[in-house]
Amino acid sequence: MAVAKIPSLPLFFPLQNPNLKPYRRLLPLDLSSRSPRSLDVQCAKRAGKQRYPSEKKKLQRITRTLRESDIKNREDGFWRLSMLGVPAHKDPGKDFTGVSLPLLEAIAKVLKFPVAAMLPQEAFSVVRKSFDARKVLKEAEFVYTVDMDIKKLLNLEPRTWDFVARLEPKLGVVEYMSTAKQPSDLVSILHDSRQVQDEVVQEDMFEAQNKSLNKVLPKRPKIAVIGSGPSGLFASLVLGELGAEVTLIERGQPVEKRGRDIGALVVRRVLQSESNFCFGEGGAGTWSDGKLVTRIGKNSNGVQAVMKTLVQFGAPATILVDGKPHLGTDRLVPLLRNFRQHLKGLGVDIKFSTRLNDLIVENRQVVGVKVSDASHSPDFDNQELLCDGVVLAVGHSARDVYQMLLQHDVELVPKDFAVGLRIEHPQELINRIQYSALATEVCNGRGRVPVADYKVVKYVNGDHDRTTRIGDSSRSCYSFCMCPGGQVVLTSTNPLELCINGMSFSKRASRWANSALVVTVSSNDFDSFRAHGPLAGLEFQREFERRAAVMGGGNFVVPAQTVPDFLDNKLSETTLPPSSYRLGVHASKLHELFPSRITEALQQSIVMFDKELPGFISKDALLHGVETRTSSPVQVSRHADTYESMSLGRLYPIGEGAGYAGGIVSAAVDGVYCGFAVAKTLGLYRGDIESVLGRAHQNTGSESLTLGDRVLEACHWAYRISME
Repeated sequence: MAVAKIPSLPLFFPLQNPNLKPYRRLLPLDLSSRSPRSLDVQCAKRAGKQRYPSEKKKLQRITRTLRESDIKNREDGFWRLSMLGVPAHKDPGKDFTGVSLPLLEAIAKVLKFPVAAMLPQEAFSVVRKSFDARKVLKEAEFVYTVDMDIKKLLNLEPRTWDFVARLEPKLGVVEYMSTAKQPSDLVSILHDSRQVQDEVVQEDMFEAQNKSLNKVLPKRPKIAVIGSGPSGLFASLVLGELGAEVTLIERGQPVEKRGRDIGALVVRRVLQSESNFCFGEGGAGTWSDGKLVTRIGKNSNGVQAVMKTLVQFGAPATILVDGKPHLGTDRLVPLLRNFRQHLKGLGVDIKFSTRLNDLIVENRQVVGVKVSDASHSPDFDNQELLCDGVVLAVGHSARDVYQMLLQHDVELVPKDFAVGLRIEHPQELINRIQYSALATEVCNGRGRVPVADYKVVKYVNGDHDRTTRIGDSSRSCYSFCMCPGGQVVLTSTNPLELCINGMSFSKRASRWANSALVVTVSSNDFDSFRAHGPLAGLEFQREFERRAAVMGGGNFVVPAQTVPDFLDNKLSETTLPPSSYRLGVHASKLHELFPSRITEALQQSIVMFDKELPGFISKDALLHGVETRTSSPVQVSRHADTYESMSLGRLYPIGEGAGYAGGIVSAAVDGVYCGFAVAKTLGLYRGDIESVLGRAHQNTGSESLTLGDRVLEACHWAYRISME
């Protein structure tokens, strides 16, 4: 078998750096029964802000080019000032997004202006605000990005001219813009596009009348959108605004009824298979932390259009400024209600509690769908809906859809994902680890500083040759979906299977902090499930969900184990520390749940996480099992430009379930671009979406990376986190 080659790891981990120390040891555990050799973990201590030599040269070259280029009119335009630090004790706090005097002092330092109080606040607007509490700093600080309106500044304070005139661009720190970067919300963009489209249609009609042609205008194309998660909602929004006749099909319930079903699950242990934490209006992200962070470019026009659209539907405007924006379930519910009403106003027919049972296919083209009431069996009272295309926007828990796609020979490509456990600490402990003395300022999410979170990643390799080989012993271990001030919740869709996730409300005021700790798995781990073809990874997930259900004792009780016991491969604690999981936990041997290679990787990584976050290993830290649905186990192949399936015409797979997104924002952006692509195919849109929103980010979800890419990415992020 061919061995994958990767660039030498010193590109990410410069071993000549004295702050980087290879780590190799056996834990004080008895691992001899599992493997005679130790695992190697390489990590880096936090040592301040540094850049790779190649990055430094590139930045110097770009900065030199910027300085040599002429700014035609220094009395007009905007300067974007980034990395403006304001000490935490001086800043008004995390909820303040205006321009304070301490921020003016930071701006004055960049301008070299002597009196900060003379700078007019009206000339500045905050673009981004984040909190930096890294240990390498003398003091925690809020970090701002600010736009400076030159004309307004000079009008209000002419004495700043000499200082503005001497300002030189520096990439990523001081950048000149001839116009302000003000991307519109999606609805405004669509209204403008439709206005242009209507003018074109009217011209065509006028031309037809002049030629005395009995031209019959084409009917509105019919589109079925399957799934009302972020990708399905935004695809429906685009297509509805551009004139398509859209039917939005959702197997679950609207958020009001879905909330009651979830309440019945938590209180009475009644699981509705089609209305739960995974299925229903808004998708799985509705009852989660509502994170709006993304790795596809938070300043890109596509992301900004999605964010501004969320604000239009009820999200707080602070998400446009917050460095780590999140909504929380309590804010997502009314937002989704407003989104629904807007879609209905466009004529979108929303069918809740309606399950997709099959596709109607003729000559390898989808011409419709077969659906039925989700409260009945799939064979009961099937209804056929004919359409001109199907946007498949299901989540990665819609496992029956994958089976149906295989029956139509739709190409499904297995991809890597991650499995593991969810760890929970007292939130006060995480606050102390991250903030030290500043932890008292958190005040259960109502204080001046944000509730502390963390993001950790380590690269674990069982082989000694760690620079040239990627095998089944090479894995990245990382935190996933960290929920500060949150709770652990049940995400099972089958009573015989047990899987969990985390969620938070907007204030993040819970006593606990939880996060998944997961390990990458690939096709090498699925050998025993090879008979299931491209769905081997899905069966791999199911296997450990069933094991967890048995280990917990049934009735949705979750198997749990303290972190010290998990590291020592024993079960000494039968009385467990408190857990936020409301259906109960049962002391279990989680170290026997996964294959030894996965367990050992988790154990070694937890030890290294404790090096970076002292106190992470604690008797109050509780592991819950099992976390398996970090991303889709397959990717539905599609064309990059049209978003159409490569193996079945008029089928448009998008979002997390199709393997093209990894969170609320990236899924929404994928839905936006797909909506425009489908509209263009159907003749509803004749413009160039890239000129408005920029180029689409292909394979948007980081979860869609191959194992080799994931390992390289983990190395990269481990180095960046340690250095920054």
